[in-house]
Amino acid sequence: MHVKEMFKDRMVFSFEVFPPKKTSSIDVIYNTLDELRDLRPDFISVTFSAGGSSNNALACDIASKIKNNGVVPMIHLPCINYTREEITGTLTEIKDRGIENILALRGDINPDIPPKKEFKYASDLIEFIRSQGNFDIAGACYPECHPDASSLEVDILNLKRKVEAGADHLISQLFFDNSSFYEFLWKARAAGINVPIEAGIMPVVNKNQIERMVTTCGASLPKKFVKIMQKFEHSPEALRDAGIAYAVNQIVDLAASGVDGIHLYTMNNAYVARKISEAVSGIIRT
Repeated sequence: MHVKEMFKDRMVFSFEVFPPKKTSSIDVIYNTLDELRDLRPDFISVTFSAGGSSNNALACDIASKIKNNGVVPMIHLPCINYTREEITGTLTEIKDRGIENILALRGDINPDIPPKKEFKYASDLIEFIRSQGNFDIAGACYPECHPDASSLEVDILNLKRKVEAGADHLISQLFFDNSSFYEFLWKARAAGINVPIEAGIMPVVNKNQIERMVTTCGASLPKKFVKIMQKFEHSPEALRDAGIAYAVNQIVDLAASGVDGIHLYTMNNAYVARKISEAVSGIIRT
């Protein structure tokens, strides 16, 4: 099933997972997927390395497991470090596995890996995927501006190019201040971007996690959020519960404002995903 069809009559609720580290057993993620399936997400996306690692084959295996579990899978596909031939081969494998949904990304630039020249931007990849078959294509968006963009306005113009290239819907990077998402959404709609946009929510359950996320994506931290982190940073259980509560409050506010969907970055933590899903089940199914 194409994810774009899900937005026609309800708010979409989806999860994101990633392949386990090489030191971990594949059973760990498979057990997590079994638990996530019971929460009835509309789809589950799987991250895919931008650097050409062996985990990419594993990502396809995980997406197949999701499909076999009766949940719609989406696989991430970054392009900056891949040739046209490699992307074509990956699309063939994805198609052969019966996977129909792709999140098309430029991917992070690794200073140790010279980028390939064939796909410079995600919009280039989206246009190519559109020519290769009947895939549902999602694009990424950044409520607080892509780190490489000079301004949010410029970033939104680039986002519009993704939609014009063939993106069916968008998934946002994480954010902790809903007002930032609403401002972005208003500007995107004003620019003529009318495809569904899912809000990306990450429940922060430990201090190292938030530090890593802020470094990689540049999300701003509201005073209320910082106060919670400072208060509970030395109590793992309290911080976990506070992070879950903060994410739930974000989702309730977004749902009340009529957002198209919620994409939950689970960090492969089925416990956290379950607590949040249970807290908002009546809201997201309304």
